[in-house]
Amino acid sequence: MNARAIRSTFVLSALSFTMSIFALPPARELNRFEKSPPRATATPAAEPVSEPTSTKRESTSSEPRSSTVVVLDPGHGGFDRGGIAGQRVSESVVNLDVAQRVRRQLEASGYRVVMTRNSDVFIPLGTRVAIGNSYRNGIFVCIHFNSATRRGANGIETYFYSRESLALASAIHYNVAGGAPSQNRGVRRRGFYVLRKSSIPAVLVECGFLTNPSEAQYAQSTAYREKLATEITRGIRSRASVGGSSRVAASDSVPLQPFIDQTRMRNSDVGKSKRISKKSKSSKHKKSSSSTSSAKKKSSSAESEN
Repeated sequence: MNARAIRSTFVLSALSFTMSIFALPPARELNRFEKSPPRATATPAAEPVSEPTSTKRESTSSEPRSSTVVVLDPGHGGFDRGGIAGQRVSESVVNLDVAQRVRRQLEASGYRVVMTRNSDVFIPLGTRVAIGNSYRNGIFVCIHFNSATRRGANGIETYFYSRESLALASAIHYNVAGGAPSQNRGVRRRGFYVLRKSSIPAVLVECGFLTNPSEAQYAQSTAYREKLATEITRGIRSRASVGGSSRVAASDSVPLQPFIDQTRMRNSDVGKSKRISKKSKSSKHKKSSSSTSSAKKKSSSAESEN
């Protein structure tokens, strides 16, 4: 082989080697594909994001009570002590104490609780109702103690107004009256302002007479007020299990209580004032008519004399 052939062979070999170098990727690119996995394989790391969603659904379904807002209304407050003149035990104080105990027990059970007052202050009735009506998924429970001029008056009674409030009234009264050592005065339908103006289920429970010596002594006992709070809480929690029969109830249900309809009853003080005003008007009318008749007699006698 001559020198010319050797030179051409060398050139061809060099050219083929150069082309093979440019056809392959760099060594670091090869290492990148060999050692690191494709990016698509990193997506499974994002899957745990869906776990809190399923956990939240489970907790919501297992605690349906938390969707209900309970508005507790301790009656009276501030300058309005409640009760009657000369009453030794202040109603507004024991109302607030029982309501605060109910709040603690309900919150421990997962309920959201709103207080119309949380201290010894006066809240107008319209404001109390407005607070309750601002929660469409709420219930309104007004806590009171009773009073009367007759010392022997005693017992537990629960009031409601709207039909959708009867189940709540039945459940609370069933538990409170059943757990108290006082007379059961029953469930009553009455048009009290806080009940009549409420757009959500609303009840008013009277936890006993503070003018009765025995029940006033009960009300001053911390243990008894805690017992009342427990029974009210139990009634609120069992309102959904109220059955349709007032005589027969299953072991896990609360019987629907019979009630006395007092919506047409008039306030005795108002009736008395109306009667007094009517009497005064009739007496004035009699006086005016007698004076008129006497004047007519005088004029007729004067005419006869003339």
